[in-house]
Amino acid sequence: MLLVFQESMRSIHDACSSARASADLFLLRLNHKGGMVMRKIFFSLFIVVPLVLAACADSGLVSVKSSHTVSATADRLDKALRKKGMTVFARINHAQGAQRVGKTLRPTELVIFGNPKVGTPLMQCGQSAGIDLPQKALIWEDQSGQVWLTYNAPRYLAKRHGLTGCDDIVKKIEKALSSFAAAATGT
Repeated sequence: MLLVFQESMRSIHDACSSARASADLFLLRLNHKGGMVMRKIFFSLFIVVPLVLAACADSGLVSVKSSHTVSATADRLDKALRKKGMTVFARINHAQGAQRVGKTLRPTELVIFGNPKVGTPLMQCGQSAGIDLPQKALIWEDQSGQVWLTYNAPRYLAKRHGLTGCDDIVKKIEKALSSFAAAATGT
């Protein structure tokens, strides 16, 4: 099943890359040849290509802007998680790891957390979901200095693992993750 998933993701990636390349080539030809037929195709591309690219952009990640530093956001997340009875298994500072090997990386921390009361029912729906558990939140700074908290979208994970009959637990996880993100980011 994992192999089928990997092949599907490769196919989607290839299709997305091909769609981008075709659109670029088409726009180049349109600028050089013109013509009514080309214009009609061009307008069709304004509808089709954005839809294809939007589908390609769905990475299954939820990113929330933070009004705090990476460290402060991770601290706030840790506090919110513990307050709700979650276990924080690890907190990994990727920037420090990069520094230890002579590399640079903008501030980036990963918080790994969970609770068997929530994770077990999800794995009972589909045990392969365990590969994505415990939950993770990546707190990172982008090139412009904006800090983000990013986590896996529960519906995406449910789809990835073919979970059925688990809508209630997925909604519960969505609500909890959204609440933790809001507490951590100040949004």
